[in-house]
Amino acid sequence: MPRAKISSLGCYVPPGILTNADLERMVETTDDWIVERTGIKERHIAAENMATSDMAVEAALKALERRGAPASSVEAIILCTVTPDMFFPSTACLVQNRIGATQAWGFDLVAACSGFVYGITTAAHLVAAGTHKRVLVIGSDTMSRIINYKDRATCVLFGDGAGAMVIEAAGEGEDVGFIDFLNEIDGSGGDYLKMPAGGSRMPASAETIQKELHFVHQDGQQVFRYAVKKMHDVCANLLERNHLTPADVAMLIPHQANRRIVVAATERLGIPIERVSINIHKYGNTTAATIPLATQDALSDGRLKKGDLVLFAAVGAGFTVGANLWRWGY
Repeated sequence: MPRAKISSLGCYVPPGILTNADLERMVETTDDWIVERTGIKERHIAAENMATSDMAVEAALKALERRGAPASSVEAIILCTVTPDMFFPSTACLVQNRIGATQAWGFDLVAACSGFVYGITTAAHLVAAGTHKRVLVIGSDTMSRIINYKDRATCVLFGDGAGAMVIEAAGEGEDVGFIDFLNEIDGSGGDYLKMPAGGSRMPASAETIQKELHFVHQDGQQVFRYAVKKMHDVCANLLERNHLTPADVAMLIPHQANRRIVVAATERLGIPIERVSINIHKYGNTTAATIPLATQDALSDGRLKKGDLVLFAAVGAGFTVGANLWRWGY
């Protein structure tokens, strides 16, 4: 059976930037308050005429160009998002058409902040099964569209962006690629981070709009405690069952929800902070796009090289939890 590898990466963030100084003029907050609690200095915000599919297309085309692969060679598209352009058709369909991936099927994957980890897990298995030669995984979210900019507890956290990875079979003799995964869900935490209205349970109405139920609602303390514990646990368990230790990990690339979450989980795990990719100060929480964006920065900094053992990890609404082990592919 072939072994899946990551052969390319492309990212996109919109040019508009919302700084902490800007937020100081919008809600009762300060730069010091935001940085101390989240580690965020600024976040990119999409223009009014830009949607999730637009950012996804940009990231996908960059990834394919870097690989030197035509879109027609892509056999499946997994679009990870909680902010689709619309309920249907899927955003994957819109992206497939615009990039010219004429031989691809695909779907949207909804796992919130764990979306990209779930996406590359799925792609790795499609390739390993021998049924797909090349899969495109995209994480793209326009979180600014579902954020209440009167709620300082949530509006300081999120930004917009997209990232894409090309997953394909490793060459004969290549010691790179997918090793293992450990993904979980825990629906008992569903009420702690959600967008209450807009679905079949609570369709849009004048009342839901008046009550501001189409925005992100979060119990920050519950999410923080769960995220620290589960990010540590899932990483430790995945390493242990593969007879590896934190010392073997060249780079931990975690979901960028909150710097304090990342630091606390990393310290418990025993991975030095210099081997952790943290870029939340530049982008905020871009949901499904954080892991490709953090991977891009690790590559740009020269901290991630072909053959390195990489540990991807995320915790998201649902609750969703996931971790992947890969040998970096290029």
